[in-house]
Amino acid sequence: MLNNRYRSTPILSLFISLLLSFASAAGLVEDHLVEVQILSVNDFHGSLLPSDTTGGAAYLATYLRQREAENPHTLIVHAGDMVGASPVVSSLLQDEPTIEVLQLIGFDLGVPGNHEFDEGLAELQRLIYGGRHDATSYFAGMGFPLILANAVDKQTGDPILPPYAIRVVAGVPLGFIGVCTLETPSIVMPGGIADLDFIDPVEAIDRWVPELQARGIETIVVLAHEGGLQLKDGTIIGPIADIARAVDDEVDIIISGHTHTYINGTVDGKLIVQAGHHGAAFADIDVVIDKTNGDVVTAQAEIVKVVTTDVEPDRRVAALIARYEETVRSLVDRVIAVAAHDITRAQTRAGESALGNLIADSQRHVAGTQLAFMNPGGIRTDLAAGELTWGEAYAIQPFGNTLITFTLTGDQVRRVLNQQWQQQGDQIAVRFLQISGFGYSWDDTRPIGDKVVDIWLEDGTPMSATARYTAVANEFIATGGNNFTVFTETQDRAVSHLDLDAFVIYVQQLPQPFSAKVVGRIKRLK
Repeated sequence: MLNNRYRSTPILSLFISLLLSFASAAGLVEDHLVEVQILSVNDFHGSLLPSDTTGGAAYLATYLRQREAENPHTLIVHAGDMVGASPVVSSLLQDEPTIEVLQLIGFDLGVPGNHEFDEGLAELQRLIYGGRHDATSYFAGMGFPLILANAVDKQTGDPILPPYAIRVVAGVPLGFIGVCTLETPSIVMPGGIADLDFIDPVEAIDRWVPELQARGIETIVVLAHEGGLQLKDGTIIGPIADIARAVDDEVDIIISGHTHTYINGTVDGKLIVQAGHHGAAFADIDVVIDKTNGDVVTAQAEIVKVVTTDVEPDRRVAALIARYEETVRSLVDRVIAVAAHDITRAQTRAGESALGNLIADSQRHVAGTQLAFMNPGGIRTDLAAGELTWGEAYAIQPFGNTLITFTLTGDQVRRVLNQQWQQQGDQIAVRFLQISGFGYSWDDTRPIGDKVVDIWLEDGTPMSATARYTAVANEFIATGGNNFTVFTETQDRAVSHLDLDAFVIYVQQLPQPFSAKVVGRIKRLK
């Protein structure tokens, strides 16, 4: 618990922290105070290699080791999405390379994000505890635990993972509670988490705070794969701020993730940090704790950028990554087609993208259906001009989704298109499906549930509400992902190709170099 004497003003807290730092340097810190350092990373997404001059696991490792060497009382933790939607060198091998790298770096603790559930609970448990996978053989599992308090078994109500963990540093116990975003059930494959309920993070945290206190723990840190945004004036908004205001005041620090932003500030006296994404930065949290009562005296953080030109890569981590790169090289480097120009996922004001059109066309072509639907969240990066390798195609669609064909009526098409606008609290979330074989117009002045105006087939004829059409979508949205529940009502369902296979087949048969552009499939009227 943060001592109330030091909650009054940020200036006072900063003054005390600076005073303690000076005293520590002079050897004057009182014996009853201990300085604990927590280094945190979030939303790494298997980004083992650097992007230009930032990030990369080997460089991140160097930075973390340097900071760790400055304070023997250091813990390294993460706030989720360390795997999932990963580049090919990790994802082709079930993200086992990333887990091994995190273990080699020396992570002490973490929380699953939504992407850790991409392949379901069973695969997450295999990565944690070890087990066999057809693609990779046997894997020994993580060398550090994950905690999660708000994902529970539907039948028993018990957490599926330990809800909290205790770490003792310099004789002082710290309690960590893990929670994941409530969005998880709608943004991962529904079948993989069918036996789970995700409960309110505040409820989950408050359930376990008293137990930690009963065990004599007053310093409580939440690892939360939930995010928000920090405005220019320092104000923190979004779900993570709501959690901070609502949660038990015994919580001192919240390490955030999910929204890939930079956050370093306080809400309701609780320090909140988030360090971007893809290993391009990390948070260094310095906590002064009174050993006599376990209270936090001060807590402050620094967001540190990982710049490859400033340090040498960690040799052991670099060697491990190089070994995995070599394992997948022959497949990854194979050229499959040539793009005439950059083809991006950037959407027009109406919601259409050139890359979305290309992917939807590929799925319709290979599945042989009249229509196709593609969720924008499944398109993870842009397609650059020039030679397109299999690895680059994989990076665009890394989830390995099976395509599902089905039939649906024109009325169901209209209803699923209207589900692109979803009320979430006082906000409206919009996910524009990328489409093929038809087009439509929409009017933003109309209410949610009735924004779509006209729908037409590829030849321009109006879509009939009662006629049935063949269609294809990936398994994620076909089973109701992103709350596109109308897809679960469809009939004549059958399994087709993998989404990546369909894309490769399609672009290879196009005239080379191939191209794609926005053609007006989606029209915004107002």
